[in-house]
Amino acid sequence: MLAVSRMERMFIDISNLKKSYTSGVVVTDVLKGIGLQLERGKIGVILGPSGSGKSTLMNIIGGIDRGDSGRVIVDGIEVSDLSDDRLTGYRREHVGFVFQFYNLVPNLTVGENIEVVSNISKEPLDTDEVLAAVAMQDKKHRFPRELSGGEQQRVSIARAVVKNPRLLLCDEPTGALDYVTSRHILQLLQQVNQQYGTTILMVTHNTAIAAMSNRVFKLRGGEIVEEAVNETTVAAEGIEW
Repeated sequence: MLAVSRMERMFIDISNLKKSYTSGVVVTDVLKGIGLQLERGKIGVILGPSGSGKSTLMNIIGGIDRGDSGRVIVDGIEVSDLSDDRLTGYRREHVGFVFQFYNLVPNLTVGENIEVVSNISKEPLDTDEVLAAVAMQDKKHRFPRELSGGEQQRVSIARAVVKNPRLLLCDEPTGALDYVTSRHILQLLQQVNQQYGTTILMVTHNTAIAAMSNRVFKLRGGEIVEEAVNETTVAAEGIEW
């Protein structure tokens, strides 16, 4: 059997990614030659303190921002080379986003928040199926203001999953939630990974979450200072901090 190349094996393949921002005459190097790989269908966690470049890295992988140099390949798509129009299509068709602060449309119901994404996707999942997967089917006609923080995050996950994305990017998905609710959300993300085979990359400062991931990347000062592979992962309900 022919050996499988790294590009074929890795769902996310990033090499020598650099990003800086300029304010007046001050140049701040945010990412300093990042290299990162994650296999298809796995969960990856990026750990790091505030200001380490975690969100910038996530935004570049998701096509929200661009790097200055380096290569970003996701599922064979060289994201770093896409035109603005194709980058928009990449975000719409291939990536689901879960943020710390939900970003639900306040004047739309739960079902409508999900359907607005489903309607612009080429191969969406069934809305009711996804609502059932996140245990929110009985809240379909509620508005965000009528939901708890944990329920709103469940809806935001359903909204990201309904488009049937190949990649789910989660930026501090439990950062605004209490301990018990956070564990429920982590269980849900693990369930999404197992049920739909979705590759998940999560940014967090909570080191305990690393135990549920397949790969762990520690980011500090714009550089990956440590990488680890978990041969066995912990069920989300078993995580404590």
